Amino acid sequence: MSRASGGLCLLLAHMCWLCAAKASLSSPADGDPHSHRWQPRRGFLLAGAAASSLVATDALAQVDVGGASAMRGLVPAEQLESASRQQYQQMLDQARAKRALAPADHPQLQRLRAIARRLIPFATPWNERARNWQWEVNLIGSSQVNAFCMPGGKIAFYSGILDKLKLDDDEVAMVMGHEMAHALREHARERLAKTQATSLGLSLGARLLGLGQLGDVAADLGTQLLSLKYSRDDETEADLVGLELGARAGYDPRASISLWRKMIAANGSGGPGFLSTHPSGPNRIEELQANIPKVQGLYERARRGG
Repeated sequence: MSRASGGLCLLLAHMCWLCAAKASLSSPADGDPHSHRWQPRRGFLLAGAAASSLVATDALAQVDVGGASAMRGLVPAEQLESASRQQYQQMLDQARAKRALAPADHPQLQRLRAIARRLIPFATPWNERARNWQWEVNLIGSSQVNAFCMPGGKIAFYSGILDKLKLDDDEVAMVMGHEMAHALREHARERLAKTQATSLGLSLGARLLGLGQLGDVAADLGTQLLSLKYSRDDETEADLVGLELGARAGYDPRASISLWRKMIAANGSGGPGFLSTHPSGPNRIEELQANIPKVQGLYERARRGG
């Protein structure tokens, strides 16, 4: 296992509360109603979904999140996405070995994949690289209230977030859109670049380090990921981009409010360690409420089939 792939799950564990993924999957506890033991089955790819679907979209985004950070260019996207694929596959292998990976005919997994098929065609305007991502969606039996999307479109939900919060399809779409937005906006790549820039002391004289060293950034993930966290701005971007993705796909953007109310009710003031690096639940709700009118027309048009 490479240092890059070995460290990537640690990135997820230290970033978004919704996105947190463990580097190793513990065995389901006996008697845990949210734990599952599923027979190993083959994975499923949503390969080419964005490229093959012809969807009419507005030229301009309705939510305003600004441009992507130029800093991310310091980390080669191909290397980061390759490391993601390796780590994602390792995670699936671990889950499969513990019979915690949902089979293809599992109703909840089919539901997740159906929602993903509606969201993915709207991803490319946010990131042209998404056109060639091999999108994949899987469900892992665990009581964790978690979901994530790795760079390159590797999505996983833990059964706990569906079972404990009793999410309807609109709420699931808001979660999935949020996680997809982190990948589309390349927040992990940006965080890594900024961390590397600090550790290497990059400045106007950075070119003296040579392009070769900068190209090694993504390959050196194992020593970088422990300290990485998504910023408040990253979380706000993911909320708003996810809101628009869901609306364009015909999911009610107002579900983002009910989702966060459920989160707050289930996790007190926002979840373990959440408030230290992310906007509080009430602040998120206020931001989402302010932006729902911007995408409401997209939702209504999608529902009409327009």
